[in-house]
Amino acid sequence: MRILLDECVPRGLKRELPEYEASTVPEMGWAGKTNGELLALAEEEFDALLTVDQNVPFQQNLSLSRLSVVTLRAKSSDIDDLRPLIPQLKLALSNLQAGSTISVGLPSKAKLS
Repeated sequence: MRILLDECVPRGLKRELPEYEASTVPEMGWAGKTNGELLALAEEEFDALLTVDQNVPFQQNLSLSRLSVVTLRAKSSDIDDLRPLIPQLKLALSNLQAGSTISVGLPSKAKLS
């Protein structure tokens, strides 16, 4: 499985996923691309995009895409806060369906009205 780490994900997370073929957005030369551009490019070469950007799944319709988006939810995007999510992430990746959007980690914050 080929995984793309979004710009907001620390590149050190690659070392935590040795069984996957992982690349970062900057390594691909795609730094600074809008989410729409990035998803279109990623769909051609990757199976999943890992991000901490909670908005990505809501900004694009992936239902017809083969690319899946996995949102990591942690206290921060620091590698030390993301590392405990690795077992849950690997389980999610093993069950990933093309075009799906899933979240791993902390529950989303309830909106106050």
